[in-house]
Amino acid sequence: MSTPHNEANKGDFAKTVLMPGDPLRAKFIADTFLTDVRQVNGVRGIYNGKEISVMGSGMGMPSIGIYSYELFTQYDVDRIIRIGSAGSYSKDLKVYDVVLVTGAVSESSYAYVQSGYDKDET
Repeated sequence: MSTPHNEANKGDFAKTVLMPGDPLRAKFIADTFLTDVRQVNGVRGIYNGKEISVMGSGMGMPSIGIYSYELFTQYDVDRIIRIGSAGSYSKDLKVYDVVLVTGAVSESSYAYVQSGYDKDET
């Protein structure tokens, strides 16, 4: 059962999906850190005994919005972990710092359409 954006079948994705923006970074992660890798649409393999999928999200919120929606609703994925680079407003952060994020907010029109967030109502 593929979708217009994913040619994988139901069950091809692990319950956890690592999602860098760049598909080549997804391939690098799979080839470097996972074992028993097979390509379905992105990749899926084993890390420390746990099934993990890696799939590039493309650039921008609309792209990751499409992929994440389909992964959650069509492929029964439980969690997506976005990995990659990001900007910051904090002067305390330096280039190459590692940040573990538990939430994020966007002031884009995509965020309003997806979640009803309106920056004028904050």
